Amino acid sequence: MHVQAIKTRVFKKDEDLPLFIFEHLKKIPERSVLVIASKIVALSEGRFVQHSDVAQIQKGHLSALIKKESSWALKVGKVWLTEKSGMIMANAGIDESNAQGELVLLPKDSFASAEHLRKILQKKYRVKNLGIVITDSALMPLRAGVVGAALGYTGFKGARDYRGKKDIFGRKMEMSRTNIADSLATTGTLVMGEGSEQQPLTLITEAPVEFVEKINKNELKIAPREDIFWPLLKRIKK
Repeated sequence: MHVQAIKTRVFKKDEDLPLFIFEHLKKIPERSVLVIASKIVALSEGRFVQHSDVAQIQKGHLSALIKKESSWALKVGKVWLTEKSGMIMANAGIDESNAQGELVLLPKDSFASAEHLRKILQKKYRVKNLGIVITDSALMPLRAGVVGAALGYTGFKGARDYRGKKDIFGRKMEMSRTNIADSLATTGTLVMGEGSEQQPLTLITEAPVEFVEKINKNELKIAPREDIFWPLLKRIKK
């Protein structure tokens, strides 16, 4: 697998994202996965709070915006622990880092955004098998630092299921699945960086994924009561 972060100029709010990608990627090989930072997707879709409104929000209305953007929210220290798009994250993903004074929200529907981009890029670069991952930073319990999370993806199966198959000693596996989408998102996050690297695109070639025309966007979701962390989640939500 080959992973290449793409150095770009600064992306501007309300800018055309496909044209930005065309400017910085002259070629996308067949059977590639393009990882895209959610921030530039959100900025292209107008998912940000204007300069004039930021000061007022930061004075006391940020919590209202976070609650509006999440399924539930709990204040934990300096941040809000929230559920957004079926994932647990800080502050519903609202962020001001690497933004020019705006508060940037997450894309409204990252799966739809990924599919829209895939169709445009397939036509432009004349490829059939192409995966798109829209990634954002995520935290893991009891671990310092961020990894990547796939807010939305398309073009490949997001999970590899080993249940019912045998391990190397012939024992049947009952629970094992590999989270392909988030693994690719973390790969992209690793090379993109979190600071001033200015690399919001990562091109991954020769990835061990199964390309498909249509995905099941619920394949990685799990019911709260079936989650291993449910006892903790239940206490938090109360």
